[in-house]
Amino acid sequence: MRILIVEDEPKTGDYLRQGLQEAGFGVDLARNGPDGLHLALTGAPDLLILDVMLPDLDGWQVLQTLRAAGREMPVLFLTARDQVEDRVRGLELGADDYLVKPFAFSELLARVRTLLRRGKAKEPEILRAADLELDPLKRRATRAGQRIDLTAKEFALLELLLRRQGEVLPRSLIASQVWDMNFDSDTNVIEVAVRRLRAKMDDPFDPKLIRTVRGMGYVLEVPEA
Repeated sequence: MRILIVEDEPKTGDYLRQGLQEAGFGVDLARNGPDGLHLALTGAPDLLILDVMLPDLDGWQVLQTLRAAGREMPVLFLTARDQVEDRVRGLELGADDYLVKPFAFSELLARVRTLLRRGKAKEPEILRAADLELDPLKRRATRAGQRIDLTAKEFALLELLLRRQGEVLPRSLIASQVWDMNFDSDTNVIEVAVRRLRAKMDDPFDPKLIRTVRGMGYVLEVPEA
């Protein structure tokens, strides 16, 4: 599971990132509103921890924009604004929880895990495209009813492509989401993984679902008849 933190106070942001990584989560950290919004829209985090008072674009605006764009990931406001009206505003804008600073990390972690469980319950059990089916819980992939054996990274790559079906995913996004690393233009690890995935779930079947968009990245989509 991947968590995006949007927090401008350096010590708090670094503390949260380290604590959540030690708890086993993948973590991205943005230091201002525009960067946080961009990562939330392009990175598909499983949960967003969002400060209210942010440079350039405040947390209220970030959340409004995300919900208007149809992004339904759970959002936890973490802020020093402790007035009742602030909490009500955050919840009315679409936040799932609201925690006031200073906070105990153990409480924040408990709330994060609760929100992630709720979010998982809302996700479709089976991801589909044409005759391709992926069951994230059972870690099972089939095409035209045939079982496809995938490595852990191949499964994660295919799941990302299916969840973002129809979107062109840049190599930098794939690197951060699947390999938890910054994209290095000198490495061909992504091209190799896509080629191996295609060999298993695309080459033996029709229609072809994974398409390379030159200079941009990859997209999984069902071709129009």
